[in-house]
Amino acid sequence: MYLEATDLGDFRKRRDDLFATHPQSPIPAAERSAFTGLRYFPADDSTVVEARLRPSPGSLDVDTGGPDGVIHYTSAGVLETPYGELSLWWIAAYGGGLFLPVRDATCGDTTYGGGRYLTDTVKGTHGRGVIWLGGDRFRLDFNYLYNPSCAYDPEWACPLAPPSNRVAAPIRAGEQSYR
Repeated sequence: MYLEATDLGDFRKRRDDLFATHPQSPIPAAERSAFTGLRYFPADDSTVVEARLRPSPGSLDVDTGGPDGVIHYTSAGVLETPYGELSLWWIAAYGGGLFLPVRDATCGDTTYGGGRYLTDTVKGTHGRGVIWLGGDRFRLDFNYLYNPSCAYDPEWACPLAPPSNRVAAPIRAGEQSYR
């Protein structure tokens, strides 16, 4: 049994409710009345892993092409995961916070082609997909992977996974593609 199914279930339910009812939902307004919820892989304990963060200086600038303009990220380090190395980023823009985009072998097949997010603390996912355990250890729960807003409507502009966050392994966890 998945250890945090209640929390994960609540996260998924609230996400569905938000997408169905919020005026700024990324689901196009014309589709909201028929929206019945997002599709997810079943919760899977094997996709919850501990990872070591090693320092890795660097920065990343992403031009969103939208009103946010260029967003600056600073490297918080590189997480060593069973799927491959993933860069953890600090967002220096609007509110700050951790950001972990991932593009894996399921992208473009069963998940959104541009990749998914494991955390974007500005968007309220703090303490879910990425949890600091102390020192250089983090717990990554890939069951919380979710699509960026641009996966639902091309009117949205989203930062996608940079080359450092593209892994060859499939991660069959979290949210699947919308369409």
